[in-house]
Amino acid sequence: MVPSRFAVLVPRATRRLKWVSLVIISFNFIQLFVFNNENSLTCAFAQLTAGAAAAAAGILLTAFVFIVSCSTSRIFIRKMFLSENMPKNDQNIEEFIKNFRMLTLKRYSHYDIKKMTNSFKEKLGQGGFGDVYKGKLPDGRLVAVKVLSTLKGNGEEFINEVASIGKTSHVNIVALLGYCFKPSKRALIYEFMSNGSLDKFIYDRHLMPGATQLSWQNLYHIAIGIARGLEYLHCGCSTRILHLDIKPHNILLDEDFNPKISDFGLSRLCTRKESIVSMLEARGTIGYIAPEVVCRNFGGVSHKSDVYSYGMMILEMVGGRKNLDVRVTGTSKIYFPDWVYKHLEKDGDLGLNGIMTTDEDEKARKMVLVSLWCIQTDPSQRPSIGKVLEMLQGSISALEVPPKPFLSSPPRSSTESTTIS
Repeated sequence: MVPSRFAVLVPRATRRLKWVSLVIISFNFIQLFVFNNENSLTCAFAQLTAGAAAAAAGILLTAFVFIVSCSTSRIFIRKMFLSENMPKNDQNIEEFIKNFRMLTLKRYSHYDIKKMTNSFKEKLGQGGFGDVYKGKLPDGRLVAVKVLSTLKGNGEEFINEVASIGKTSHVNIVALLGYCFKPSKRALIYEFMSNGSLDKFIYDRHLMPGATQLSWQNLYHIAIGIARGLEYLHCGCSTRILHLDIKPHNILLDEDFNPKISDFGLSRLCTRKESIVSMLEARGTIGYIAPEVVCRNFGGVSHKSDVYSYGMMILEMVGGRKNLDVRVTGTSKIYFPDWVYKHLEKDGDLGLNGIMTTDEDEKARKMVLVSLWCIQTDPSQRPSIGKVLEMLQGSISALEVPPKPFLSSPPRSSTESTTIS
């Protein structure tokens, strides 16, 4: 018998195309994400009938047929840039630098980059667009130097970073201090964050013996700090900035565990009057992408898409685990948002580890309730990030249990596949 609520990761490969499919069946709803070897993304959605094993099996069969049809019809997604006039070569990027008036950012030579990183001696991490190294400026300040790969994109990462945070200033946004741009040599210099990324501290199984385990007060403080950073991006800048890749890996922590949002390589700029932004392809990280970013049946991409990603991330902070984890014991725990929601429905007990005091229980409960509001399928049902801050800092008695996410199917049909275009 197939349970009506579960989640499973299904890898699939063929000789012609390398596919990876992600099937999530939760809250009586199934999602299928499919990637091919060109990083294209398609999706299929279908409504489950609770307790009907035959119906669930039929849905999975439909999803399989969808994968095959995609491979034969070659539905692919065009590469997306910041705008239709995105510079596509070094000369045009130089023009962008001049037109953007990057007077506050210092330009470094590749020799400077090599010197400040001691010939790229200490690698801090690796991202989708390049490697990050520890460096030191002539004045002694420590920095993080992201060396961008010239094999990925046509300067999109560089332009997105510069255009997004080159002129921002907020305590919860990582500071961009300078850059290097030469043919085949691109680098961005950021302030150094001594505690690294948030993901190193929130997943219980990744913690090394003796490593710092964040208290509920720390987690609550970090959640509020990230929300403040997002509020600044959405409302505090002259141009609204959509990050579109909020996840623990992109949240950096300083020596006092103050959070700063980083990695704006997938960001989009829009005016405050724009409620919806146009996108040629889905972008972000599976597990944090809002439904409307993948399939437009759910609505347009907006600042509410960042709110969804924020909610999924906060749930992982609360659970100390990935939201989707097939390695956990018991199928009911595979998809954490479903599991924690059922606990709220049943008896109000969160069933979380490490809660010792009434204050800790209240902070954890706030984070769970707010997160469940943030991951509502319908973007109009999600709070703005400003409202999120108000809810986190307000009284727990004022918070209601939200509707169950994925409770209803997309408005067009019960089974549909869509390609972002």
